[in-house]
Amino acid sequence: MVEALRADGVHKEVIREGSGAPPEPRDGTKFTFHYRTLRIYRGPGSIPHAGTSPFPITAHHIYPGALTTPLQHVVLYPMVSKSLRNIAAGKDPLEGQRHCCGIAQLHEHHSLGYADLDELQKNPQPLIFDIEVLKVEEPGSYQQDPWAMTDEEKLQAVPLIHKEGNELYRQGKVPEAASKYYDAIACLKNLQMKEQPGSPDWIELDQKITPLLLNYCQCKLQCQEYYEVLDHCSSILNKYEDNVKAYFKRGKAHAAVWNVAEAQADFAKVLALDPSLRPVVAKELRSLEARLREKDKEDKVRFKGIFSQ
Repeated sequence: MVEALRADGVHKEVIREGSGAPPEPRDGTKFTFHYRTLRIYRGPGSIPHAGTSPFPITAHHIYPGALTTPLQHVVLYPMVSKSLRNIAAGKDPLEGQRHCCGIAQLHEHHSLGYADLDELQKNPQPLIFDIEVLKVEEPGSYQQDPWAMTDEEKLQAVPLIHKEGNELYRQGKVPEAASKYYDAIACLKNLQMKEQPGSPDWIELDQKITPLLLNYCQCKLQCQEYYEVLDHCSSILNKYEDNVKAYFKRGKAHAAVWNVAEAQADFAKVLALDPSLRPVVAKELRSLEARLREKDKEDKVRFKGIFSQ
């Protein structure tokens, strides 16, 4: 069946009907769907993006099958697709965006982060959306994703998500704990984007983000994702030069990737700020020295005779 939605110029085609009774969704119903986006005029297989997304939507936004959508309705598609890709990756949909249009984003950053979206942003064209609904969940039957919450809901959710992360960490479920801390950070970052940088409200939110980010870094240390720890701890120290925990975690990350001088400098800063941590720092330095000795032995074996050949 092909149905023309003449008011909008959108054509809908039901390719294959689902089994069972059709859902009768209410506002807030969550649809998990697989979708493909195809260019119309560039031949088969020209697919900017395909993915699976969970998405709470209102009842009038349900589109089963395939939609052929004219140009006037897809000008903002590249920015929407970027947000959907963030959601599918478990990120805030507005991550990396300013409050401006897609063209301004592209002009400022030279790229939206995806070559196919950059091309569509520069040269908009009609698109086909091929959608398959995989799962339907009623309001209240699923835990709401942080990015979909209202501002008030985000503020209320952060302490609960933080607590869930701490419990998972105590249970040894480190990647799961990191995911919880990330969700809490995303809630606060989303709110912070709406404030003027450096304003009292912005600073208050930033001070809530910092301990969550340090917890996240602790998880990443255990997962051996050291360069992410270096980036996040450095960003904290750029704003809060006396943060002992950030120096300590960055020192451990530097040590893990053989940045010896940088690790020693960070551990020295820890001692200067909190001399009571001397036993802990001494242990880290002894561990670093032992690893260096072991590495030196391995290097001597590896390179033995190389210069005599």
